Amino acid sequence: METIILIAVVLAMIGVGMRLIHLLNAQHDARIAAHHYTDVLPGVGRRGHRKQGHTS
Repeated sequence: METIILIAVVLAMIGVGMRLIHLLNAQHDARIAAHHYTDVLPGVGRRGHRKQGHTS
């Protein structure tokens, strides 16, 4: 009898953990969708701007 209760508790805790992870992933996806990035990889391929006329 104790084994059945232990198995039921373990399965219930696994279910609670799965639900928590699902909610956190949904919250994270909502934050990502709300933020609009300007560059795919910021900082990659950027060069310093040179003024027209300097030959340094």
